[in-house]
Amino acid sequence: MKKINKLQSLSLQKIVPINVAILLSCFLSFGLFSQSSIAAHDKVYEITILHTNDFHARFRPISKYDNNCSAKNNAKGKCFGGSARLSSAIEDARSRHSNTILLDGGDQFQGTLFYNLYKGKVAAEMMNMLGYDGMAVGNHEFDDGPETLRVFMDSVDFPVLMANANVDMEPELKDQLQKSTTLYKNNRKIGLIGINTVDTAELSSPGENVIFTDAVAAVQSEVDFLTEAGVNIIILLSHSSYGVDKMIAANTTGVDVIVGGHDNTLLSNVSDRAKGPYPTVVNGTQIVQAYAYGKFLGELSVLFDEAGNVIHASGEPIIIDGSVNENSQIVARLDELEKPINTLKETIVGTVSNPLTGDRAVCRIQECDMGNMIADAMRDAVIDKGYTIALQNSGGIRASLDAGDVTLGEIMTILPFQNTLSTFKVTGEQLLTAIENGVSQVEDVAGRFPQVSGMRYTFDPSKPANGGRVTSIEIDEDGSWQPLDLNKMYGMVSNNFIRGGGDGYKVFRSASDIYDFGPDLADVVANYIKANPGYSGYTDNRITQE
Repeated sequence: MKKINKLQSLSLQKIVPINVAILLSCFLSFGLFSQSSIAAHDKVYEITILHTNDFHARFRPISKYDNNCSAKNNAKGKCFGGSARLSSAIEDARSRHSNTILLDGGDQFQGTLFYNLYKGKVAAEMMNMLGYDGMAVGNHEFDDGPETLRVFMDSVDFPVLMANANVDMEPELKDQLQKSTTLYKNNRKIGLIGINTVDTAELSSPGENVIFTDAVAAVQSEVDFLTEAGVNIIILLSHSSYGVDKMIAANTTGVDVIVGGHDNTLLSNVSDRAKGPYPTVVNGTQIVQAYAYGKFLGELSVLFDEAGNVIHASGEPIIIDGSVNENSQIVARLDELEKPINTLKETIVGTVSNPLTGDRAVCRIQECDMGNMIADAMRDAVIDKGYTIALQNSGGIRASLDAGDVTLGEIMTILPFQNTLSTFKVTGEQLLTAIENGVSQVEDVAGRFPQVSGMRYTFDPSKPANGGRVTSIEIDEDGSWQPLDLNKMYGMVSNNFIRGGGDGYKVFRSASDIYDFGPDLADVVANYIKANPGYSGYTDNRITQE
């Protein structure tokens, strides 16, 4: 068993620009070691791990809210991420470090029309252009079944890994999907292991032939296999969440670094929004994750001795903001790939029999038929999983809809933010707090006003904000309206912006059983309209005012 030196990277005492922080961290960290201390370790080996996770087809730049960013704002330097900027950041990191490896923690698939049209083909092309060395399978890599994953695997120039599943009965993956692999970097063996979240079968569509297994046992088995093969530097690519990563580190031996994903966690030594330090050290294992959507590039430098023991690890995620230049070759290629997407936007997804209003002057103060359709669509998508209450902020509704044919482009105009479906559980008391927040600024026509499904409520705007404006809430329980029980747990669905505390819904940050990474809300509504030809918009007094 390897003995790991539990040395954590330095934390700066105050917030400083991230790029400056990186330089300071590197300077200070190497200052920790004198020439004599380094000489005590024969044949030290340094490698810089560059990493991403949960990219979700965000090939184009995103806004500060993680949704679409206009070309105008991008030109002003107000956007983040995108493959073109990420490419430049990677090349810069490679120029600053003599030995690098580029890894991904899974979920390259799903989230934009690039994926709708091309499935995993653009992800494969971009990842090859950026020079990735390995990737874990994420749950969204199974959204279109093992067949689409197989096409992706056949198209990339690097290994795609998943150890915690038996795929012997799945012909598309048997003898193709590796549990682990060995790479050679500067004449040193590097072992890579991949795992996926164990609830993938519930979150995606792997099929009955993919049987998920215990992550801890799977990781330890592959560590033992690699160790017996003479590999003493091992990196786990884990699409399992920060909490699971810490659990795996605590219950396994021999894993040096975990590159995480799945729950969009930012680890940092300088950001006040970080959920933990970068790296987080558990049982000698260095754990890193870099948020999501290509907004950050993780950069962890690790120093090993000849036996594969970690001597030191330090780094910081680099924010991919407007100061990072876009690779012109990639921009041109994305321009070309995007041309058919404009045609896709003209695709007719269904029909509506009457106009639906999304006017802010209506939907931000009262029940509206557009809000009902969106909330009903959200509820319909997850009700079979026990999530029976839907809430959509009216600020996310940006257009009305004429009667007749409905195109995908029209739905994207109504719901332009690329928000994803989010499921979670709250107490009745938390739900009451949320609705109080939703009606707290109705006199200002604020976007937080809640459109709902599976519940109904009454409010009195004459009362103080957040001081009892909500006079009644009833919940639809198997077709029967029941008063809200403050102590009861309720399954809810909303969008990831609201679940994360947007528009004042901070109470949802304390929800349980959270999953923020469902399909794009626009896709959910498109599927609902398709499933209900000639949909007729309506209101039914689910929101009333005293």
